[in-house]
Amino acid sequence: MEASSKNKVRLGIFVITGTILLVIVLYLIGNRQNIFSNTIKINAHFTHVNGLQLGNNVRYSGIDIGTVHAIKIESDTLLFVEMMLKEHMGNYLKKNAVATIGSDGLVGNMIINIIPREGVSPLVTSGDTIASYSRISTDNMMTTLNATNQNLALLSADLLKITAEILNGDGTIASLLNDKQLSDDIKTTMKNLKTSSNHIATMTHEISTTLERIDMEHSVAGVLLADSIQGQKVKTIIKNVEIASQDIQKVSATLDTVMTRISNNKGAMHHLTMNENFTKDIDSTMQSIKEGTAKFNENMEALQHSIFFRGYFKKIEKEALKRKNRDLKN
Repeated sequence: MEASSKNKVRLGIFVITGTILLVIVLYLIGNRQNIFSNTIKINAHFTHVNGLQLGNNVRYSGIDIGTVHAIKIESDTLLFVEMMLKEHMGNYLKKNAVATIGSDGLVGNMIINIIPREGVSPLVTSGDTIASYSRISTDNMMTTLNATNQNLALLSADLLKITAEILNGDGTIASLLNDKQLSDDIKTTMKNLKTSSNHIATMTHEISTTLERIDMEHSVAGVLLADSIQGQKVKTIIKNVEIASQDIQKVSATLDTVMTRISNNKGAMHHLTMNENFTKDIDSTMQSIKEGTAKFNENMEALQHSIFFRGYFKKIEKEALKRKNRDLKN
């Protein structure tokens, strides 16, 4: 009888203990799944969930704020994910936040990270859908890495081939590396370039020094460089000089034409400039005129001393003297 009572007591203790443990476990699970607390539902769309499962955590800036409640396929390229978040997160989470799928550590479970963004945006309410960003999956990364490795292998093979050709002395690069004369020429060229660069630097410094010495207010160069009005006048003068030069060219062309015509024709100008006999005739005529004038002067002198014309010439001299005196008085 006593043994039966002890067994019943032990059984009762075991049942009570098991019941308490079951309640604690159920509470912990319910608390983890937000069963016993007020929640809000937030949705997001993804093109790939990377193995995300129901019950996986949802984190906001690294803090667990809820769990994945549902995953549905809406189309061949779009997945719908419903998240159950703690109700008080509605006071912090904005509609411009972005949901991304990541892993809890290197080899942990998949989780949803909600990343806040800057800017003014209203707070979320239950049933809202926020933006999402699908990261590259591990399979895609491995595929890309494999393609990159293949390209590196091909590139390495090409580099080995080029290196072998260079070592064998084939190609332009090998000539550059192995030809001592060409190397010396390149060194000489670089030296000349350096010398030219130094000369240019010196000239630039001298020009700068010269410009600093120019009196911008009083010197001609300063006025031309600084005064826009004077500069415009100089432009006008240069333009006028160009026009005058063009006119001179036209006059020169006209003179060339006239001289050509004089040389080719038989007019008066041609005889005056080109005919030597005509020039001699003119000289002879002028000499005859001079001789005739001298003889005429001699005859007039003889007439003045003649008895018949002496009175006439004296009368003319008196009248000329009177006019001269009258002009002096006036």
